[in-house]
Amino acid sequence: MNELNEVTDSHKILESPILSPEIKNYSIDIDGTICGNILNEESWRIKNTNAYSNELKTINKWFDSEHIRYFLSNRTEEHREIIKSWLKNHKFKYHGIIFGKTRGRNYHWIVDYIVRATKFNGKFTDLIRKNRQLQIFIH
Repeated sequence: MNELNEVTDSHKILESPILSPEIKNYSIDIDGTICGNILNEESWRIKNTNAYSNELKTINKWFDSEHIRYFLSNRTEEHREIIKSWLKNHKFKYHGIIFGKTRGRNYHWIVDYIVRATKFNGKFTDLIRKNRQLQIFIH
C-alpha cells in the first residue's frame, strides 16, 4: 500500500497526511451495493446471497491498482465473522470493514476534508464527473 505524504499548514504545523493523488480511498457499502439488500434483523440470510459479479470484478481491479477499499456496514460487530466469511467466499479483496454505519439512507458526512459521494445505481461502471449542488456550512 502506498505511503501517506506528510502535510503542513502555513505555520509548518503537521496536518493529517494524504495519499498520492493517483490513489483513491473507496468506502463501499455492502447491502444493496455488492449483493442483495438484507436487513440487519435477518443477517443469517447473507451467507446465502450472491455477490454482484460486475462489482466483484471492479472492486478487485481497484485493489490490484493499489487503491484502498474499506467496506461499510450498518451491522454491528457481532456480525463481523459472517460478513468476513461471505467476503472471503466470494473472493472480494479489501483492506478492512467498518461496522456501525448509521441506518436510514439520509447521510450527511461532516468532515474537514472533501468527500466525493457516488450514488450506486445498480451497476459499477467507470466513474464520471457531473456538477451538482452541494450543501455547505458558511461562516
